[in-house]
Amino acid sequence: MIRLTASIGISVYPEDGRDPDTLIARAGAAMSRARKHGVGSCAFHGEDMLGQRSGAPTLDSLHKPLAHFGHSLAEHERRHGQIRDANEQLILAALDARELGAAAEHAHQQQTAFLAVLAHELRNPLTPIRTAAALLSHVGSDELPRMQAIIERQVTHMSRLISDLFDASRVSTGKLRLERQRVDMAAIIDEAIAICRPAMDVRLQHFGVLVPARALPVDGDPVRLVQVVSNLLDNASKYTPDGGEIALSVVASDGMLVLSVCDTGIGISPESLPKVFDPFVQDAHATGFNGFGLGIGLTVVRELVEAHGGSVVASSRGSDRGSRFVVTLPLLEDMSPAPVAG
Repeated sequence: MIRLTASIGISVYPEDGRDPDTLIARAGAAMSRARKHGVGSCAFHGEDMLGQRSGAPTLDSLHKPLAHFGHSLAEHERRHGQIRDANEQLILAALDARELGAAAEHAHQQQTAFLAVLAHELRNPLTPIRTAAALLSHVGSDELPRMQAIIERQVTHMSRLISDLFDASRVSTGKLRLERQRVDMAAIIDEAIAICRPAMDVRLQHFGVLVPARALPVDGDPVRLVQVVSNLLDNASKYTPDGGEIALSVVASDGMLVLSVCDTGIGISPESLPKVFDPFVQDAHATGFNGFGLGIGLTVVRELVEAHGGSVVASSRGSDRGSRFVVTLPLLEDMSPAPVAG
């Protein structure tokens, strides 16, 4: 039979040291002192011997030092936990700062690109306006209507750009206001079509309309609702090739009006679809197809529709496969004909 006995030396963190080498050295010195008092003795660094010269230390003699050792170990674990938590918070703060820095840089790049696009968009209509104005004094009376149409068309384009800019600004500052009243969406749609039809005719696009032959009353701002529908039609026309097809349809069911605008245009890529309503964001192939654009028309549509208690969603089967925008608005319960303005 073999019996194994040992002399034990103990050092305690942090009272006896804060680094492994110091603690090991002091535990070794305590073990040497314990060995001098006989096999099976136990000693703490910096404290009197424990136990007896012959035999192992008693439980009573070890109780107080071991309790102290356990308390020190628990304190060490607590401090270690605090340090770990602090490190986690520091890492999270560093990551947040990194993400905020990247977001700020991205926003700055977007702002720079937007200003360049804005300058381009506002400058473009000036050339035909300047040319038409210069020719007014040299053309015959039969040419005056054509010159007038050029000027009116370009001024209308600039007015819409500036209006969209103001609306985007009002949305971002929370100053968008609606002058709501009972309106008939059928009349709203007719007015929006009258605004957008000339551009479709110039592009030889086929346009179909399917609207119920009854009043479609909603509680809304008539000017803003015309803006919603005309922005969607204008967007469809701009990104549909000459000779393409555009369709507007309306369905009224379960107290909701569902308006859809579909086209056979260039579509929306899967990468851009989730961001199609974000401000100043344009699909790369859309910019290549139709030059520049401010990228705020659809943002304004979303904000106006949501301000009316509705929703708008976009879908597309991919690039060059057309797109579809669906607006849902609550109908008024009273389905009687809307009053006609005199």
